[in-house]
Amino acid sequence: MKKHNFYAGPSILPEITLEKTAEAIHDFAGTGISIMSISHRSKEFVAVMEEAQQLFKDLLNIPEGYSVLFLGGGASTQFAMVPYNLLGKKAAYLNTGAWSTKAIKEAGLFGEVEVVASSKDKNFSYIPKGYVIPKDADYFHITTNNTIYGTEIKSDINSPVPLVADMSSDILSRPVDVSKYAIIYGGAQKNLAPAGVAFVIIRDDILGKLDRAIPTMLNYKTHIDKGSMFNTPPVFAIFALLQTLHWLKDLGGVEAMHRINEKKA
Repeated sequence: MKKHNFYAGPSILPEITLEKTAEAIHDFAGTGISIMSISHRSKEFVAVMEEAQQLFKDLLNIPEGYSVLFLGGGASTQFAMVPYNLLGKKAAYLNTGAWSTKAIKEAGLFGEVEVVASSKDKNFSYIPKGYVIPKDADYFHITTNNTIYGTEIKSDINSPVPLVADMSSDILSRPVDVSKYAIIYGGAQKNLAPAGVAFVIIRDDILGKLDRAIPTMLNYKTHIDKGSMFNTPPVFAIFALLQTLHWLKDLGGVEAMHRINEKKA
């Protein structure tokens, strides 16, 4: 009997992802070398990275002017990378749970943080409404899905300032108008791949506006310029992620997955 995992994450991955990844552990792409031993500079793995980035763009209909990154460090590292790259004077945050609370704490190290609304008063059991996003904020940050509390922002928000979203656990589960966002990020272990890789979708023109020295590894431009290959990426997790993307495409894409999720809900 197949067992099911109802943890907040990591998730149960598609059977085909497990099968293809297991095969690659012994022989990756006919090289005779394990995916766990292959050089990330090899043409075989470069092809994996490029295909995963393109398929991510295709499935989400990501417009021109955006880059897709696959990085180590998980979503928690993004809590610091976002303000390091974007926060000049003030950022606005919506506090809907444990993860947004952590993101707010990190952003406070770089400048003023205005929490426009919070559902902490009722143990994060609801998504606040009727808040005002300050127009002088450098960006507005939301966490779309709160796995601990079972709440979700189910539609895209119209923001007067650049919109940043942590979509760790609901990316590719429903259609998203990426053009409304400056940055979308998340840990892939929630529904796409084994732990170890984070995805970042970033609008290229949002960068380079701060007069601040940013450490090389925390600078988005470093990773955009090098195609997520500035240093050794999480090779194994990215290969598994590609298999899940193929599975989702064969299933019918994001629209099909959204219909399945709505039926289950």
